[in-house]
Amino acid sequence: MIEAGAFLEALQNEGVQFFTGVPDSLLKELCACFSDRLSESHHVIAANEGGATGLAMGHYLATGTPAVVYMQNSGLGNVVNPIASLADPQIYGIPMLLVIGWRGETQSDGKQIHDEPQHVKQGQITLEQLDLLGIPFEIFQTDINCVVTQIPRLLAIAKRRSGPVALVIRKQSFAPYKAKTSRKSAPANDTLPSREDMLTNIVRLLTDEVAVVATTGMASRELFEFRHAQNSGHARDFLTVGGMGHASQIACGIALAQPDRQVVCLDGDGALLMHMGSLTLNAQQRNLVHIVFNNGAHDSVGGQPTVAAQLNLSDIAKAAGYQWVIRVSSGSQLSEALHYALSLGQSCFIEVLCRKGARADLGRPTRTPAQNKQDFMQFLEEVEYA
Repeated sequence: MIEAGAFLEALQNEGVQFFTGVPDSLLKELCACFSDRLSESHHVIAANEGGATGLAMGHYLATGTPAVVYMQNSGLGNVVNPIASLADPQIYGIPMLLVIGWRGETQSDGKQIHDEPQHVKQGQITLEQLDLLGIPFEIFQTDINCVVTQIPRLLAIAKRRSGPVALVIRKQSFAPYKAKTSRKSAPANDTLPSREDMLTNIVRLLTDEVAVVATTGMASRELFEFRHAQNSGHARDFLTVGGMGHASQIACGIALAQPDRQVVCLDGDGALLMHMGSLTLNAQQRNLVHIVFNNGAHDSVGGQPTVAAQLNLSDIAKAAGYQWVIRVSSGSQLSEALHYALSLGQSCFIEVLCRKGARADLGRPTRTPAQNKQDFMQFLEEVEYA
């Protein structure tokens, strides 16, 4: 392992001034270092990876200096368009360094390091994606003597080709980082209820015919554990274990196909920000209740702050067209709001303020995505909404 601070210094020694991206659990020590040591004008946590690529392009156009764009390898899908149609040497030719966390890593012998199901395919094709995009890359070497040669070499290639290059990061590449200051952490919200308590309050109030779509990360894990503890089965829930930011559109698709069924989407603030344009479509569905847990943090990948901590998401939802919106911060407020929303027959948006963090012993779904899909589709086919 290497110190994140040494990695940052190696980049700064090569003239890199700007860092942006979407937090990743493999890169959380590096993200913590960036947040701790860099000013807000030099480090921006982007809404999504494509947006981060745009920020890096703007920085280069204004300064002539390549930027660093960091992401989990699942975020490569979000950068294909801006890379291939803008930053590529055949178009505008914008050099930048992509720092990519390699979830689901495939080893040289062809075996895959154990990871969650949503990372398996992406891990297998990460290097092939970079090859297909024509992006030169190297796999990160966790030795400081290698780093001080690897970073200059990649940046030189980026400048020479006038295009992106990539550094692929394996698990446990960075040593634990101890922040020198807490000024960049998500705002304290310890007086608020936990997401898990609010989520279980919601699920207790739903009738058996309601279809539930839960966002990627902790919310899906907490929902699965609650159903398991209640011995109530998992067929009513679709767990969006990957594809961050798309849970609400999955819920919207179900609502469109089954207009007489009530559909509830359990979403997160970071996921909502990633594809906020989806709100305008969700708002048109009278049988969709969109519930967003806002703890102002990317909770599943290290607790890095989101700009949602400074926003009233319910005001944004109202402007997007939801017919009824509300913001709640207690279990009693939530229960009253949900009862009302389920009775309206209108598109509803409930912003739930909660504190960040999850139980240390929180487990993961024990059923495969394929099993989840099969059970959920059977539920949608057989159980009519009264």
